Amino acid sequence: MAATPKKAVVLVSGGLDSATTLALTKEQGFSCYALSFDYGQRHRAELNAAKRVVSALGVIEHKTIRIDLSGIGGSALTDTRIPVPDAPSEGIPVTYVPARNTVFLAFALGWAEVLGARDIFIGVNAVDYSGYPDCRPEFIRSFEALASLATKAGVEGASFSVQTPLIHLSKAEIIQQGLRLGVDYGLTVSCYSADQDGRACGVCDSCRLRKAGFEAAGAPDPTIYYCSK
Repeated sequence: MAATPKKAVVLVSGGLDSATTLALTKEQGFSCYALSFDYGQRHRAELNAAKRVVSALGVIEHKTIRIDLSGIGGSALTDTRIPVPDAPSEGIPVTYVPARNTVFLAFALGWAEVLGARDIFIGVNAVDYSGYPDCRPEFIRSFEALASLATKAGVEGASFSVQTPLIHLSKAEIIQQGLRLGVDYGLTVSCYSADQDGRACGVCDSCRLRKAGFEAAGAPDPTIYYCSK
């Protein structure tokens, strides 16, 4: 009798990285449960992209959790009074959302415990990224330690693994992995200022990284842009 596939909760934002992460998780043979967040982000087109991605790649279940991080603000992604920058900046950029990955992983941990899953996949990256503190390997290690202390399953001896298959890859390498697995990047939205139709601005930090990644990968960029800057 064939072994029952292990369950994994996969964070799926609708962007390039999370789509690739989902494809890599499925390649490893996991039964995937996708988790997205409607957190008050201004680029809400990514929620529709997340639905497209999970539909194309296939998951056991897809949940979209509503939380309102715009209520605390502090980020250009959740506060429309703070403009999304169209040029690189020094230090941690204003597109950093305070505690976002901590909050997201906490929800993923809770669902994983309910499902009996012990693996959580997140598409954080510490190479071609914007300098966010919650994308670093030391943050992931610390959250794994917290997971063992904060859950009934952990107290009873189970251990949780936060898997980060992209963390040491360049954007070009991420794209190459996705193309190898047949990911349709035309379904994804990465732009911080995407319009309602999912068209990208082409000038925000996320767009710049995405465009440079396709160029370095030698692959055509399927992104539709509304800005010609």
